[in-house]
Amino acid sequence: MCVLARVFEEAGITTISLAMVREHAEKVKAPRVLFVPFPFGYALGKPNDAQLQHRVIGAALDLLQREQGPVLEDFPEEEVPEALVQASAVTRVAAEAVRDPADEVTTLRAFYERWVEDHGGRTAVGLCGIPQRRWRGVIRFLESYSRGEDADMNERPAGVPVPQFIRYCVDDLKAFHYEARMAQRPNVSEPELHRWFWGETAVAQLIRALAQRMNASDDPALKYVANGLAR
Repeated sequence: MCVLARVFEEAGITTISLAMVREHAEKVKAPRVLFVPFPFGYALGKPNDAQLQHRVIGAALDLLQREQGPVLEDFPEEEVPEALVQASAVTRVAAEAVRDPADEVTTLRAFYERWVEDHGGRTAVGLCGIPQRRWRGVIRFLESYSRGEDADMNERPAGVPVPQFIRYCVDDLKAFHYEARMAQRPNVSEPELHRWFWGETAVAQLIRALAQRMNASDDPALKYVANGLAR
């Protein structure tokens, strides 16, 4: 949207954008951007919270008063409800032993497959192109990469660079865990899902390690992918 905003402005249409990844907004330099520190899918904040949503809209409209651009401002952190804190900011729950993320996936498989069956085969899993019953290899690949090794997989499509393939694998793992948990606990709320995933799962810790390695690189492509991994 920030890129489109620049195009619209060149055509004489005034724009305001909401950004959920601050680093992207900094690079694009759209005319007026309000960064909102909410989870993906919640650009205006908590559902059914009209007062919060009006404050977000008001903060965005206030950008029209700035005399020069590009403008990038943050929605005040003190106005963000606890339930909408970025999922990756959830504190890790201490565990007696660190689980193997591959074993974790195996443990959740039956719940995930129940979810798929109950929803007529629909699932958000499938970006990486590797069937979930063969994900132990995906986990080992991601672990090797997070350790700084020159890792790759034969199953990676030839036209997909390694960093983007990692993003696909991570998105699949997130979707797999969320759908498995929703099948396991049908009444779980979205904040509870976030806290469980980022606070208690081994896969979430692996994702954080991947993001840390990418962010430590001087390669802009790696940093770009890292921005969306551990959120």
